[in-house]
Amino acid sequence: MQAAYDDPMNIPAAASSEPTTKPSPPGGEGEPVNQRSRAYEGFRQQIIDARIRPGQFVSQRELMELLEMPLAAVRELVPRLEAAGLIKTVPKRGLQIASVDMKLIRNAWQVRAMVEREAVINFARVASPQTLAKLIESHEAILERALQPQPDATLERDAQAVDWGLHDLMVDTIGNEILSEIYRVNSLHVRLIRYDADSMRPVQVVPAMREHLAFLHALASRDLDAALAHMISHIEQSKHRVLAGMLLAGQEPSYRFQTSGANGLRP
Repeated sequence: MQAAYDDPMNIPAAASSEPTTKPSPPGGEGEPVNQRSRAYEGFRQQIIDARIRPGQFVSQRELMELLEMPLAAVRELVPRLEAAGLIKTVPKRGLQIASVDMKLIRNAWQVRAMVEREAVINFARVASPQTLAKLIESHEAILERALQPQPDATLERDAQAVDWGLHDLMVDTIGNEILSEIYRVNSLHVRLIRYDADSMRPVQVVPAMREHLAFLHALASRDLDAALAHMISHIEQSKHRVLAGMLLAGQEPSYRFQTSGANGLRP
């Protein structure tokens, strides 16, 4: 497995933030399957691009327009999204995108902590010095841009690609497709837990990149204990940044909470 990840550019297709399923030629045997895959990837991209919001109601017709897919593909997509907890069918109202509450936040970040702990242990064993050096370089480039007096227009998009690219790469390096799929679905829940305070975004990029860099430098030094501590701290801090952003934007949590370390939140 080592060789497959010597170059951080050699990232599995699932780690990309862009849809990766390519359509078969019209009329080919794989067309129905590919349409289902394309519909799911399209929905995923809508969440990543924040075109679909938590709690939003959509009809199947609206999904057809958003995803640019036929009604049959959308109808086959709905059960998959329901099973993943990304939407639910509300009688007489239509389809509702998952709402954000404290339970979702607690569960999503707990899954992150559990999966990524195993991913860090594995990645520390297989990542080459060349891979770590290139990852450090890409993070430093984002940090430098974020520290400019006026961040550029593509900073947030590029920062998300670098940020999530590292997490996805580590999980995919484990080589467990079931675990990678669980992590992908959970990542969509995390991305639904977003806020609309534009002024907070540059503030969020800087600490995230610094936390990643502390983690990557610990890995480069082959200090597994420090790397684990940095990653768990980063996951916890990212949760607190989201909660702070929600409060700033007026999206007050539905009930009071207390922090409880790396395990997330408890009512």
